[in-house]
Amino acid sequence: MNVTKIGKRIKIPYKRNIPYKRNIRNISKKILLNYELYLFVLPALLTIIIFNYVPMYGIQIAFKDFIATKGIIGSPWVGFKHFNRFFNSYYFTNILTNTLRISIYSMVVAFPVPIILALLLNEVKNQHYKKFIQTVTYAPHFISMVVMASMIISFLSPSMGIVNHLIKAMGFEPIPFMEKANLFPTIYVFSGIWQNAGWNSVMYFAALSTIDPQLYEAGRVDGCTTVQKIWYIDLPGIIPMIVILLILNCGNILSVGFEKVYLLQNNLNIETSEVISTYVYKVGLQKAEYSFSTAVGLFNSVVNFILLVTVNSIAKKLGQSSLW
Repeated sequence: MNVTKIGKRIKIPYKRNIPYKRNIRNISKKILLNYELYLFVLPALLTIIIFNYVPMYGIQIAFKDFIATKGIIGSPWVGFKHFNRFFNSYYFTNILTNTLRISIYSMVVAFPVPIILALLLNEVKNQHYKKFIQTVTYAPHFISMVVMASMIISFLSPSMGIVNHLIKAMGFEPIPFMEKANLFPTIYVFSGIWQNAGWNSVMYFAALSTIDPQLYEAGRVDGCTTVQKIWYIDLPGIIPMIVILLILNCGNILSVGFEKVYLLQNNLNIETSEVISTYVYKVGLQKAEYSFSTAVGLFNSVVNFILLVTVNSIAKKLGQSSLW
């Protein structure tokens, strides 16, 4: 490259960035060669962009007094007014406590169940019996949430529910489960286990299938019992998957499912069943307080994001798998 010195300045002749253009050309060729895969991914990508990223433009109304006639841009800024209102409200402590109680209860009780189910079914040698159990455990996941809530209410009915019929058969008085506020978290968590344990175990089955068969052969030669094989071969083999899913669950700790809670909710159990998602719906849509409900939802998302990053960092420092 010719360099011409002019006084104290050094003049370097302009040269096009050829490697950059080559990279662009190579990327374009790869896309054209694999266009079927990109077309396959396109609908999911568009769904995420349209329903997850585009609506983020409206987050600014959490810091405004939203007036429909003025629009988002024309509405006046009010700073942290709606956040202060939520933090100082009578409902804040109760709603946050209910949300954390149900989320932590689910993580402690429901999270290990798919792992145990996958480990146990992995030991079943009869393929027909194994497939039957898998089908039975998967099926509840595909039931509509409205139908699922109706089934739960029917099963727990004091007069017609099958659960109370069994309780009566054992000589006890029927229990009005849906009327007792202290039982709502238990009903929510255990019905969730019934509905999702089988489906959530699919990922652990996939992880178990990647374990090297030679490890099982070595264990068999060394005289490993079934429990030892599960503890020393199967469980370490799925630890990375367990850690990843645990991090994701911690990142959704304040995002208790709205539909199920709302459908099972009534005036008698609302003391323990009112969570952030149902509160946002009632305030935002039923009372049309859009700015306030957006502020509550933004608080929820920020806390979830902080927990996700924190748990991911802890897992990374402990030498386990992490999201990034």
